Parts: sequence; structure tokens; C-alpha cells
Amino acid sequence: MEHTNEDKDVGVIVGRFQVHDLHEAHRQIIESVMQRHKKVIIFLGVTPAQVTKNNPLDFVARKEMILQAFPAVTVMPIPDTPDDHEWSRELDSRIREACPVNSIVLYGGRDSFINYYFGGFETRELEQTVFVSGTEVRKNVSREVKSSADFRAGVIYAAYNQYPKVFPTVDVAILQEDKVLLGKKSNQEGYRFLGGFTDPTDNSYEEAAKREVMEEANIEIGDLRYLGSAKIDDWRYRKEEDKIITHLFAATFVFGAIEPKDDISELKWFSLHELKQEDFVKEHHVLFQLFQKNYSNKKS
Repeated sequence: MEHTNEDKDVGVIVGRFQVHDLHEAHRQIIESVMQRHKKVIIFLGVTPAQVTKNNPLDFVARKEMILQAFPAVTVMPIPDTPDDHEWSRELDSRIREACPVNSIVLYGGRDSFINYYFGGFETRELEQTVFVSGTEVRKNVSREVKSSADFRAGVIYAAYNQYPKVFPTVDVAILQEDKVLLGKKSNQEGYRFLGGFTDPTDNSYEEAAKREVMEEANIEIGDLRYLGSAKIDDWRYRKEEDKIITHLFAATFVFGAIEPKDDISELKWFSLHELKQEDFVKEHHVLFQLFQKNYSNKKS
């Protein structure tokens, strides 16, 4: 059924618009609603997770992009919530704050918010003739480095407008009887516990520890025991706001042919009776102290 601009006062569009420039499908939706209503409000979804691949742009950046192309529309934020019913109530509340007495209709495309909306306003699905993948647009944009000052300013803006991060890592003291296996990198004098950054594919820190040991030493470990956590004074982040906090485990050697891999150039068994802080790289001194507290009885 074709609707005219007389049946409702305000047309509302809800979307994310997470692209560097409005594409043809965006423009088609906005222009279609503007033809039906004299007043149009666009609500932009806002996520608490900032500067991600799916949501790289904040509200202000997207608002300015839309207003540059469509200065007559009103652009407002709608925060993401974990519950669709709660989100729907919040959307209705914000609509009524902006339009206390007007009649309202909400518009979306084929794969829009409509199936997740449980509010009180009428919804209408717009017929689209153009379909564009925002994910593919963002991927293509991410592959290009531009020489303009605006491009560099945008990168700096993104770096400053996100929460400070803590990078979680794991380190493992691999034990066999009264020995512990340590690794060494080619560009460093001291040794270290094996480990590295956790990965989004890891289901737990324990799983990450086993994966890292396999990647760096080609061996299986078992009987993991959590010893504690500590902030690491990693030289790469010494002058950065972001930091590394690691989780130290002890584990027993199970089986495998020990082989230095990844960025480890040497692996060596150390006697627990003779192990000392000076054997370690500086950033692992705090881990040696944590290990020593748990295994001091084995050294006596």
C-alpha cells in the first residue's frame, strides 16, 4: 500500500550508517522518507564499544556526514542495549522527547531494526532497489592510505577517542621434576617464560596458554595452575597509555619434541635450585618473583 505524507507527521529512520560516505542505498532510504514527510528524524545506533571494525565511527562523525548531504533532517543518538524491549522503550521515549504531540511512523529497509522493535509506533518496511554491504565498504576503505592531512587527522581522532586498553597475555612456567623450561628471543640476552597475547579465538586463558606453548616450543602441557597476574613493563608500551597485564600459569611437560618456534630462538631447562632473577629479561622480573613465591619450597 502506498502511503502519502499526510497520514503521519514525522518519519523516523533508525540505522547505523557506519561508512565514510553515504552510499546509494542510504540516500535512497532518506530521500524516500523525505518525500513522504516534511519532518524526518534519523536515529543513529551508538555502541559502547568504540572504534571497532563494525562500528568505527562515533555519533558526531556520522551526524555531520548525514547533515552535510541532508541538512533538513534531524539526527539523534539511540544507545545500544542488551535487551530489545528495553531498547524499544528507550527509542520511543527519545522520539516523544523530540516530538511530544506528533504522529509518528518508523522506517527501515529489508534487514533493518524492524524485527527487533517492540515499541508503540507504527513501522513500515521501505522497498529498496539498491543494496550495499557496509562491511565491504569499510573493508575497501581500510585498504587505502590517503596522503591528505584530513586522513591523518582522522586516524589521530580515532586513536584519542577510545577507552585506554589493557592487553591480556599469558605466560607459562613449564615444569619437569625440579626443572623449568624458559625461552629466549634472538635480540635479547635474558630468558623468559613462554607465552604471548591471548587471541579472540581462545575460549579461556588456559587454552591460550596451551596454544602459545605449542606455537613457541612444539610441546603439550597439562595440569595448569594459575599463579597470579601482573602488569608487564613491556618496552613497546612503556610510553603508551595502553598496558599489558599477564596471567602466569605453572604447567607440567606432557610430551613433544622441544623445538624453538615463532619468535623464540632458544629453549633451555633451568634447575629450580639455581634459578635466579638475573636469568630473566627485565620485564619478566616481576613474573620470576611471582613464580618464586609459589615454588620457593621446591628450591630448598
